[in-house]
Amino acid sequence: MIWRIEVAYKEWVEDPAGKRIKRRLVRDLHVDVTNVRIVDVYTVVGELEDSVIELLRRDGFCDPIVQEAYINEPCPYIGDWVIEVGFKPGVTDNVGRTAKEVIEAISGYCFREGEGVYTSRMYMIWGKMSEEEVVKIAEGVLANVLIQNYRYKNRNDYLRDRGMGIYVPRLTFKTPPKVEIFDIDMGIDNWLKMSRERTWALSEKEIEAIIEYYRKEDTKRRRKEMGISENPSDVEIEAIAQTWSEHCKHKIFNATIEYEEDGKRTSIKSIFRTFIVKATEEIRKRKRRDFCLSVFTDNAGVISFNRKYNLAFKVETHNTPSALDPYGGALTGIVGVNRDPFGTGKGAELIFNTDVFCFAPPDYEGSIPPRLFHPKRVLEGVREGVEHGGNKSGIPTINGSITFHQNFLGKPLVFCGTCGIMPKKIKGEPSYEKKAKNGDLIVMVGGRIGKDGIHGATFSSEELSESSPTSAVQIGDPITQKRMTDFLLVARDRGLFNSITDCGAGGLSSSVGEMAKDTNGCVIYLDKPPLKYEGLSPWEILLSEAQERMTLAVPKENIEEFLSLSTRMGVESTVIGEFQDTGIFHCLYEGKTVAYLHMDFLHNGLPEMKLKAKWERKLTDEEVPPETIDLNEAVLSVLKRWNVCSKEYVVRQYDHEVKGQTVIKPLVGKQDDGPSDGSVIRPDPKSKEAIVVSHGICPKFSEFDTYHMAACALAEALANNLAVGGTLKKMALLDNFCWPDPVESEKNPDGAYKLGQLVRAAKALYEYATFFGTPFISGKDSMKNDYIYGNIKISIPPTVLISAISIIDDIEKCVTMDFKEPGSLIIVVGLTFPEMAGTEYFSMRKVRGNICPKVRKRLAKKVFLSIDRATKMKLLLSCHDVSDGGLASAFCESAIAGCLGAEIDLSKLPSVSIFRDDYALFSESPSRFVVTVREDDLDSVVKVFSGIPHAIVGKVRSDERLIIKGLTGRVIVDLDTETLRQAWKSPFNVHFE
Repeated sequence: MIWRIEVAYKEWVEDPAGKRIKRRLVRDLHVDVTNVRIVDVYTVVGELEDSVIELLRRDGFCDPIVQEAYINEPCPYIGDWVIEVGFKPGVTDNVGRTAKEVIEAISGYCFREGEGVYTSRMYMIWGKMSEEEVVKIAEGVLANVLIQNYRYKNRNDYLRDRGMGIYVPRLTFKTPPKVEIFDIDMGIDNWLKMSRERTWALSEKEIEAIIEYYRKEDTKRRRKEMGISENPSDVEIEAIAQTWSEHCKHKIFNATIEYEEDGKRTSIKSIFRTFIVKATEEIRKRKRRDFCLSVFTDNAGVISFNRKYNLAFKVETHNTPSALDPYGGALTGIVGVNRDPFGTGKGAELIFNTDVFCFAPPDYEGSIPPRLFHPKRVLEGVREGVEHGGNKSGIPTINGSITFHQNFLGKPLVFCGTCGIMPKKIKGEPSYEKKAKNGDLIVMVGGRIGKDGIHGATFSSEELSESSPTSAVQIGDPITQKRMTDFLLVARDRGLFNSITDCGAGGLSSSVGEMAKDTNGCVIYLDKPPLKYEGLSPWEILLSEAQERMTLAVPKENIEEFLSLSTRMGVESTVIGEFQDTGIFHCLYEGKTVAYLHMDFLHNGLPEMKLKAKWERKLTDEEVPPETIDLNEAVLSVLKRWNVCSKEYVVRQYDHEVKGQTVIKPLVGKQDDGPSDGSVIRPDPKSKEAIVVSHGICPKFSEFDTYHMAACALAEALANNLAVGGTLKKMALLDNFCWPDPVESEKNPDGAYKLGQLVRAAKALYEYATFFGTPFISGKDSMKNDYIYGNIKISIPPTVLISAISIIDDIEKCVTMDFKEPGSLIIVVGLTFPEMAGTEYFSMRKVRGNICPKVRKRLAKKVFLSIDRATKMKLLLSCHDVSDGGLASAFCESAIAGCLGAEIDLSKLPSVSIFRDDYALFSESPSRFVVTVREDDLDSVVKVFSGIPHAIVGKVRSDERLIIKGLTGRVIVDLDTETLRQAWKSPFNVHFE
């Protein structure tokens, strides 16, 4: 039987979600809407008793105080238009799954194949609208047509039909699962055509290597012995394509590059090994106490925290899926990166998340190219996805930022990070070590396999275009994942498995294939893994990236206890194969071999990519704008810039206090609205030791030189970390590169220049990381971040995100950025230079410039060490890094956060060649700090800062007024703190809820 249960607020109860939707429709679409009310719909398919359905109506699906539920009849109030939005068949429906579990719990009924609960939402909309406007509302705000269906009726049709009618989004398959065999001699053109059509992302050289493998006599002989075709199966080609994808193999980062710069040519064998790995190796050799334990070899980097614990940290990107489905892509990004530290070593308990987003400005007014969403909708979807993924997993989100640039219209950048903590040893063995053993059983744990996420790895290795597959989009389920991680931590502590890894990009093909390198072989029974629904072909079962799954190596003697514990804790675990020492990646389906690949070829047969790169300086005529006369207005305008303004609207919607370990939170100050430079978390309540996490990102400088862009990102990450109490002595870094396509081709004629930019950025990271002594422990590169549709091409600005994590001994020595005491002295530490290109001030005035901010590493290191020392001596009342918006923003933010004023004299400012007040205020020279100290501590402060540029530039006032004198002593800024606060918060207040 089928029941449709509609749940709505009672007529006298205000619908807050409907009210928000109404505001969005009026504000963003300019539609004449007077009211919106939302009705939640549950379509229940199953042989249930009427009493169970009545219980659901009365209490299970609604709050009887404020809501009413209706069974197989429409709710009594009806809008002028009714729009219903629900998931397409096969798309993960988390609410429906939970509702199904509720029914099973209260009734004891077990849903059969083809039965279940499906959810949708009806929007009752009142107002004068045309049908065209209704479609615009549905597709522009309410539904993502990639993963959702919508239908609509006007009031008259709705009344005539007595509602929307029952619709069940079941998946039906017309053809049974099959294995396809390809003719190895079909010709290279046909292979390339098939590669494009099937999203294999294989190059001509790679296809030639595959053909050569299948033509080898040894390959033919082995396949003949197995009684299988000499030609490859679709399972094999799909597995090879996934394993060799840019996403998994990082082909560009590991290519041999002929690099030319200023007429000099050099050969670089792997950017990754030459610059990133080499930096870490050199730093570790000279460190007296090397706290790095596992770097670049596992799902996350591992460092030592203290005598009891280790930390595992990873930051991932989920850009392309978030472009297609901002909510699902971002949710999958955060729950996906959760599994990275969890699948590192023997497994880590997750203690915090980070998120960094890059969008086009939300007030973008241009036309939106096909298959893209308005930046505002992307921001809201991504924000909500990460919110749901993190909050529902019970993991605090403690650090992040949002960066805006016009060229993120084509693809947003969604960086999600997670840190986990693990005991030093588990069952007497180092917790960061793992290894599958010959004879171990392959066990898949967690969610079931579906079509969602198929070709995610290869899809992310290409640009976004009109042919991008919708099947690559996934929707994560944090509740199922939390249940799984709770179970696996218990299994870990009992020593029930030898190895664990995330079942992410490439699904079982990737997880089992990687783990099988430990034993040099495996056998997988592709008819064993549990499926969300029938009809999947063997290659789809192998490749699906459906979420909430881990792959484990469980010794045979432990399997009974493992499966019993899994059942007791409500987690599905299935034996799907065995690790073997055969040298073969072997897959069977219903007793027949469907894949038989040599391990060496699968993992090492990829032809090395050889590329050319050329970098040259691109200078324009230097434009010097006239000095701004009204600096009051200039300060307020810079505070309203998207890259400077308050992000409180977003931060407030993340739980940064769950677990009760967060010491310094993302928002600080008297009213908890000041932007903290970094965050501090104390994972062990019995110790004062803590973790400081921060990051740096500044893609706006890429236009001028990616070397300086990367150096500024690294320096900003360090400065932000030090500003809250971090230390260089025990600090590690993670690098994330997001780049437009750097391979030269007919459709990408400037690829060699973009690759040159990539080399420049990596070179900068090597030079600055080794100089500061901060090793890289993990990272990720994401190439092909372009949007191409017909003649439209949008490439992101080359972007490097640097995440920094440091270990401190005493949380009581931490500091925040807000002004705290009237009369305290304001000191600027570091030098200000007239480096204005790419700054918020120049961008606001639509001036390009040539000289972008540069990190002077020797000076920067002295400043960093002095700040570190001053913090440890408890000399600083406040400390704030100077970045976007320059000193003007730093002064304003500290005053706003402290609800105090300040009096500043720029004539005292330590600077070089600064002759203009606006340059002094808005230069974004890196490695500078605004600190406050008590007058009684001044002698000690001067001793700490001796040898580095610093100066007392003012005092904190007891009132809420910011007064700034210019270089000549004239008052150039005189504003009250509340005016500053309103300007700083206005962008999100105006454009969002």
